[in-house]
Amino acid sequence: MANIKSQIKRNRQNEARHERNKAVRSELKTRLKAAEEAAEAGADDVGEKHRMAIKTIDQAATKGVIHKKNAAHKKSRLAKRIAKLTS
Repeated sequence: MANIKSQIKRNRQNEARHERNKAVRSELKTRLKAAEEAAEAGADDVGEKHRMAIKTIDQAATKGVIHKKNAAHKKSRLAKRIAKLTS
């Protein structure tokens, strides 16, 4: 355990950020999975689920949870998979 006050605070901040980032990543995975499953099932709300997944990816990139190029890669792959499944 750290003895220095600034390091104790830094540890608290890191823990809070870690939990917040973990929640964002979990939500991201959930949205991606929901969009893919909707496309596989041929559901009517594929467009809406895809839009929500894209929105979540963009938010994660904006917050710095994932890199912006990683976000672009995820969006591209998702669009490609959805297009393949819905055709």
